[in-house]
Amino acid sequence: MVRYGLVAACVLTLAGCANRSEPSQTVRPADVSSRGEIFGTPAPGSKFAKLQLGMPMKEVFDLIGPPTDTSAHITGKAFIPFYFGGDSVRSEAYYRGEGQLTFTRTSIGASTFHLYGIHVNPAESGYAQ
Repeated sequence: MVRYGLVAACVLTLAGCANRSEPSQTVRPADVSSRGEIFGTPAPGSKFAKLQLGMPMKEVFDLIGPPTDTSAHITGKAFIPFYFGGDSVRSEAYYRGEGQLTFTRTSIGASTFHLYGIHVNPAESGYAQ
């Protein structure tokens, strides 16, 4: 009986040490845009000049067209115990001659990705390396 009490105490202690950096377990698209990243300055009139951080992936693709290539990967946040926030998966979209766009989910159960990063690179080949 003491053993079960000790196990319960350990579980509750570990649950109390969970990541508390975010006040809620979901990140609104507005929060994503405030923490997003833009590298380089899009040329006036270019595809990337029409974009704003926080836009849904579908809206981005409807606005500037489909990418040349895409890739996806998990981030280190996927390995944090008891972490239920967003940004555990990222998707990259490559545009030849424009650069790369980074999308992330805003929460663990979200089905849509939002624009998190714009990397301007006129020398972009358009393919994941």
